[in-house]
Amino acid sequence: MVHRWIASVAIALALCFLLLSHFDAQFFLIHFYESLIYLVIVLMLFYLEDRWAYMMGIVAPAAWLAISGLWGGLRSLPLHISPVFHPGSSFFPVGLLTTLVILLSLAMIVCCGARWRREFTGSHKGWSTLLVSLGLVAGYYAILVLWILRWPPSAA
Repeated sequence: MVHRWIASVAIALALCFLLLSHFDAQFFLIHFYESLIYLVIVLMLFYLEDRWAYMMGIVAPAAWLAISGLWGGLRSLPLHISPVFHPGSSFFPVGLLTTLVILLSLAMIVCCGARWRREFTGSHKGWSTLLVSLGLVAGYYAILVLWILRWPPSAA
């Protein structure tokens, strides 16, 4: 696999979300669902669909960061990150993993953006790839948002 850095960051993001599902057990399925898109990026890299993997690697973490910022507001970001500086806190693992997800998301955007610019600038496939990727990621995260809004399931 030629793009080890991008695959490594995508696997690290998926693992962080899976670990979050362990430490934040009430949202196990939601965190598990969040990890799936990064596993798809790794599969696309494995099957040499680099153009799609790079664009999804730019759009998916950016969408997650935007949704997280809008959901809790940017003022809540220090609240999520503050347990990292208090290792004795019971929320330390969640804060640490949230901070890692933010940093890895930014690294994924930068790495995929640099590879996209190096390999596909001027190929006239950028807009179509961007629009299709945006559509897929919008649908993916729309399901997630609707799932969260309906949480907890009604007891019927």
